[in-house]
Amino acid sequence: MFCRRQQQGEGGSSNVFSMFEQSQIQEYKEAFTIIDQNRDGIISKDDLRDVLATMGQLNVKSDELEAMVKEASGPINFTVFLTMFGEKLKGADPEDVIVSAFKVLDPEGTGSIKKEFLQELLTTQCDRFTSEEMTSLWAAFPPDVAGNVDYKNICYVITHGEDKEE
Repeated sequence: MFCRRQQQGEGGSSNVFSMFEQSQIQEYKEAFTIIDQNRDGIISKDDLRDVLATMGQLNVKSDELEAMVKEASGPINFTVFLTMFGEKLKGADPEDVIVSAFKVLDPEGTGSIKKEFLQELLTTQCDRFTSEEMTSLWAAFPPDVAGNVDYKNICYVITHGEDKEE
């Protein structure tokens, strides 16, 4: 479904709005409006600094903000914002590939991984997660009472952008 729409939208002249369902476009519009703190229709470094400050990140360096803004080829209006998300999503692996990667860590096939094990991997290997990133991960995907994390739900959210309907 969603992946097929993305593939159809990969042609150079296709409309970025055709890559997303209407409900997704509305969610991105709401996010854009939150980030566009001064309501001028363009996301600037100052907008990014302000929205990050509201989320508790008070000491973001100017060059980091500049790098974020420079990911776009010009001023970041809503169409550019949506295009940037479309490009990021096109690079994501399909859900089954991500689930298969997690299954390597789940030889019994339970569909979950111990929180401590996952945290150790994410904080000690490759692109290490910071303590803030781990806090965000556990807030978004809290372990069950036994300390297990549902990795299939994480995979779904990575590829679909919202919590799985049970």
